[in-house]
Amino acid sequence: MLKLGIDDAGRGPVIGPMVLAGCLFDDKFERYLRNLGVKDSKELTQKRREFLEEKIKEKVEAFEIIIIEPNEIDKKNYEGVKLNEVEAIAVAEIINKINKKTEKIKIIVDCPSPTISKWCDFLKTRIKNLSNLEILCEHKADQNHVVVSAASILAKCTREKEMEKLKKIYGNEIGTGYPSDPLTCKFLEKNALTHKDTGIFRKTWSTWKDVCKKTEQKKLF
Repeated sequence: MLKLGIDDAGRGPVIGPMVLAGCLFDDKFERYLRNLGVKDSKELTQKRREFLEEKIKEKVEAFEIIIIEPNEIDKKNYEGVKLNEVEAIAVAEIINKINKKTEKIKIIVDCPSPTISKWCDFLKTRIKNLSNLEILCEHKADQNHVVVSAASILAKCTREKEMEKLKKIYGNEIGTGYPSDPLTCKFLEKNALTHKDTGIFRKTWSTWKDVCKKTEQKKLF
């Protein structure tokens, strides 16, 4: 049976895109990747991730990557579509693109929602054909399944490349894009309003809103 692992990178940042990746391969390739040391991308150095990314793309049956820009996340948020739903729609898109309906596929997804069954039910409403699919949604799937670990590596590497593009424009001061990064916080405090229309910020995030309020208050006083 073929397995399709799906994972995300960049759910929480206030700067930059969220990335979803899916990897399709069989048990033989799974053993090969396990022997290479494929595991959750967060447990690997950037150099090792990039090496494994190349190996995965070389021999995988198929892979799909979806990049969701901040403007799209904000737009959906304004429309009442929450991030978990945005992610489910992207996961379904990956499944629909890869599924050729010729073989049985076991799909394993690293579930972003605390309510797994509800999220999985929503996901299924977006999948075009379920007849040949077995779907497993679980927490920490990127740690428990090599096929999802491989997807996490592709997602993380793609996210890092997207951030490198932004750094070429805005400088290394942009940091990782995460609110927990001191560099990102400083960049945000300095540029939240200056670059508010460039599309790099998730403006529906409380992090961005709070910084803007503080900046406006400083201007008033």
